[in-house]
Amino acid sequence: QVQLVESGGGSVQAGGSLRLSCVVSGYTYSTYCLGWYRQAPGKEREGVATMRTGDRTYYLDSVKGRFTVSRDNAKNTLDLQMNSLKPEDTAVYYCAADSSPVVYCTSGYCSCRVRDDSGSWGQGTQVTVSS
Repeated sequence: QVQLVESGGGSVQAGGSLRLSCVVSGYTYSTYCLGWYRQAPGKEREGVATMRTGDRTYYLDSVKGRFTVSRDNAKNTLDLQMNSLKPEDTAVYYCAADSSPVVYCTSGYCSCRVRDDSGSWGQGTQVTVSS
């Protein structure tokens, strides 16, 4: 069974940086879609960044150039480096993994998305960005 534990959330001022980390256990790196999602109050959950071996890393348009997702196979971690944070980045951030993700392809490149029904989710960590 896949287990995910996030850490690294907190409160920062606009323009600041935070690094989220997720320890992932019970899965196979090469076949799983791993990702970070977020949910702001009153809004639907949205994908921030996802990655899977052989696929193109996906980034939400509003975070491109500011956020970077990375994984450390030796440590079994998935990290999200967030720079130039904005108040609209305020949300609960979730780490997720899926062995049967949605795979969608455009212009010859494929990316993955964690399914609500088959994905595993962490408990979430709060990120608050003040102006």
